[in-house]
Amino acid sequence: MSLADELLADLEEAGDEGEDGLYPEGEEGDSDGERSQGRMEGALEDIPEEMEVDYSKAESVASIAKLRNSKQFSDIMEKISEYIGKQRKNSDVSGPVEADPEYRLIVAANNLTVEIDNELNIIHKFTRDKYSKRFPELESLVPDSLDYIRTVKELGNNLEKCKNNETLQQILTNATIMVVSVTASTTQGSLLSEDELKQLEEACDMALELNQSKHRIYEYVESRMSFIAPNLSIIVGASTAAKIMGIAGGLTNLSKMPACNLMLLGAQRRTLSGFSSTSLLPHTGFIYHCDVVQSLPPDLRRKAARLVAAKCTLASRVDSFHESSDGKVGYDLKEEIERKFDKWQEPPPVKQVKPLPAPLDGQRKKRGGRRYRKMKERLGLTEIRKHANRMTFAEIEDDAYQEDLGFSLGQLGKSGSGRVRQAQVNEATKARISKSLQRTLQKQSMTYGGKSTVRDRSSGTSSSVAFTPLQGLEIVNPQAAEKKVAEANQKYFSNMAEFLKVKKE
Repeated sequence: MSLADELLADLEEAGDEGEDGLYPEGEEGDSDGERSQGRMEGALEDIPEEMEVDYSKAESVASIAKLRNSKQFSDIMEKISEYIGKQRKNSDVSGPVEADPEYRLIVAANNLTVEIDNELNIIHKFTRDKYSKRFPELESLVPDSLDYIRTVKELGNNLEKCKNNETLQQILTNATIMVVSVTASTTQGSLLSEDELKQLEEACDMALELNQSKHRIYEYVESRMSFIAPNLSIIVGASTAAKIMGIAGGLTNLSKMPACNLMLLGAQRRTLSGFSSTSLLPHTGFIYHCDVVQSLPPDLRRKAARLVAAKCTLASRVDSFHESSDGKVGYDLKEEIERKFDKWQEPPPVKQVKPLPAPLDGQRKKRGGRRYRKMKERLGLTEIRKHANRMTFAEIEDDAYQEDLGFSLGQLGKSGSGRVRQAQVNEATKARISKSLQRTLQKQSMTYGGKSTVRDRSSGTSSSVAFTPLQGLEIVNPQAAEKKVAEANQKYFSNMAEFLKVKKE
């Protein structure tokens, strides 16, 4: 008897011990049975591939796969058939939910699905060992166990069925069917006998029946999770909620569990010494593999699993006290989870160049008056600087110094103002003088011939010939006007002058 057969026999004995009442009494028995079952499942997983049992010499599939014919399987399926037609309400649950008989059925059915998965793996190994005689390459072409079993049932001994087979097109993709048909035409396998074909057909029917029962259990559990744990089911789904609740040993135990431990429920512990462990994800359980977490990118899944586990702990505590039976708390927690998921996946904000802040100095007061005008005149540009800064349009300037190229004197020393337009005169500030003052200034500015810089002294270059607008050249006395002014001053403002006429009263 091989190691795998001994482990399976121990598993069956453990199942027979718990068949007295279909469900163990109390939560301790539940947890003990689950722990022993988990240890045996882990032992089966720890078997390396080289130590797997060869089922090619087995007489029938019933000798190695005994779950379908067991009393535990039939009793659970009968109970499910009884309860599936009944409608349950949240108000029907009173007291601890673990005391409800249907809840205990859900826990047992959830454990049964794990056993069905192990049984399907055994049947797949049996079918693979038997059919490798006919088509050894099919194992590498169809890696999925259920697809392999369906393909074997459809092909049988006749490999020519691969071509134009509508049933096979519903199982495999067109590309896989083409590869399988090409490989089948060149395979070195031999035909199977009638007994071997019968054994394979029996194994395939058993596997498909077990898979159908597993889906039926999932549908039932998901339909009943809405009244047992409505808030928890909304967050992670009914299937995942049933799994973590079954492993935890009930909803009450799940509500007492911290989030860090709830995240590890369903984690696979494998000690494959000498084998690659890159495909294994440590510290990942059912919550990590639920649809809510798997919808995110791989680099965010662990962070998301921690968040979902924390919210599941809160939801389980609400469900254990039968609060929020309509699932309002679950919807609120799920919206919070989705909002944080969207925040994590937002692109980083675009960095904007901020302008410099406005200076703190306030607006200065605008002064006016005579003092301010004088200051502006003192600090303003002089006329010389204005002419030096002014340049003539379209004219080549000469450099003022040989050392400073491009430095010129502008309009200094040049004729013309260099302006295209005349300077605008501000009439408000323009100086105003009387007409008599204008005539006096005009007379003073009139000169006849050259005049020296010494006042009232004529130079030798002065001439008696003057140009007048009426007669052209005219001979005048340049000192006549000055004598007339001197005589008037002598008459009225002399020191010797006196009043000639005095009016007597």
